[in-house]
Amino acid sequence: MQEHWQAALTDMRSRLSQENFETWLAPIGWGGYDAGKLRLRIPNKFYAEWIRLHYLDLLTDSLRAKSGERSIDVLWEVDERLASELKRSTETPSVSVDANKKASSSTRSDPNSAGKSTPPLGLRMTPGTIPPPSQNNGPSFGPARVSEPPRELPNLNPKYHFESFVVGPSNQLAHAAAAAAASSPGARYNPLFIYGGVGLGKTHLVNAVGHRVLESNPNARILYVSAERFTNDFIAALQNHKMDEFRAHYRNNCDVLLMDDIQFLGGRDQTMEEFFHTFNALHHANKQIVVSSDVYPQQMKEMEERLISRFQWGMVADIQAPELDTRIAIVKKKAEQEHIDLPDDVAHFLAEIVQSNVRELEGTLIRLAVKADLMHRPIDLAFSREALRSNQPRRENLTTVDDIQKAVCEYFSIRISDLKSHRRHRSVAQPRMIAMYLCRQRLNTSYTELGDRFGGKDHTTVMSAVRKIESRILSHDADVLASVQAIEHRLNRS
Repeated sequence: MQEHWQAALTDMRSRLSQENFETWLAPIGWGGYDAGKLRLRIPNKFYAEWIRLHYLDLLTDSLRAKSGERSIDVLWEVDERLASELKRSTETPSVSVDANKKASSSTRSDPNSAGKSTPPLGLRMTPGTIPPPSQNNGPSFGPARVSEPPRELPNLNPKYHFESFVVGPSNQLAHAAAAAAASSPGARYNPLFIYGGVGLGKTHLVNAVGHRVLESNPNARILYVSAERFTNDFIAALQNHKMDEFRAHYRNNCDVLLMDDIQFLGGRDQTMEEFFHTFNALHHANKQIVVSSDVYPQQMKEMEERLISRFQWGMVADIQAPELDTRIAIVKKKAEQEHIDLPDDVAHFLAEIVQSNVRELEGTLIRLAVKADLMHRPIDLAFSREALRSNQPRRENLTTVDDIQKAVCEYFSIRISDLKSHRRHRSVAQPRMIAMYLCRQRLNTSYTELGDRFGGKDHTTVMSAVRKIESRILSHDADVLASVQAIEHRLNRS
């Protein structure tokens, strides 16, 4: 196996720059292989995390292809001797700027040095001190580069990539905007504001942006934090008189700022003030900003108007509850990732009983798989119905769009074809709006799916209809209230 490992390293050398290969992969030592377990020796734990995030999949794929092994698990062993060797290789005497200039000049005059990327003496990269991307603003050496603060790894979820995100009509815009922002950080859709309900994939997309940026530029400085983390860091900096460090961390040492649940900054005047200036500094420097929220910018409570206006400078994209087909695709994707054998009818069943929350849908699948494993039962439809009986919503919540359409038509004495037509006469338009409202309220069906189910209406038409009925109910419109209550009574009895 060791010769296959060396071949895999040779393969990686051809894929990576010399600088990245020498920094991260060259220091790895062979530890042995036994029964699918590959032991690798590393100078410190930092290496394991960095390699896992950026190179491990490529390494193991190459190793499997060369060795014929179907499964390889990597075990890391910290070897102090490697740490000592790394330290000796990077320790250098103080070098003056003049000496560096001389060395640089001689290198440029040497035709044999063209294409070489070996860092200047005293500035070879070590984990935690990765230089930022070149700004084309002068030589890559000198006192300023030596004094750069250590770089910390971005706290990104390794499972949240664009490739694992299931795209449907309910999230297509947000996905496309996130992918575009990640491909050209700071240039397109900056800032990017993603909003939607709980468990619909906002955090997934925010993390995916960070991963995509790192794929194209491993040296990019990514900051992924929640609004709560930003607030806590700010409070700690105030208490410990370290505001200069705080500002350097969030403004100077950051190429991409990713922040979840921005709405929690609302009402925190000092924190909003600090974030306002952080936002301005990053935006002015063309650094990408991506934030998520559970509500539209204008609906964030106690948020300063000047921040709300800045969130709307770039792109505002929403994520709605996924349609049935998208939910089926999501649960199938999760089953594939977790190596769960999931029949199509069970996937459809799960997507029917969990309608609005992707996180809950995936959690239900995992609970079902665990229960099947404990009981030594196959995951079929009969077992799934039995195992998840307590998780199913009440009977009135099991009604479908078809049930609601039928009940509305019976109450108003109109045909289904009228409900799905484009007729605007009040005798048809009001029942159609009430049907859309009931579907939205009882089933949380997305506007896009409702538009399809009502004869191909645009989602903005559906949204307008739902809001009109909501407004009439709030204003105690007796006609609408009586109709809605009567139809709900019919549905609850069925």
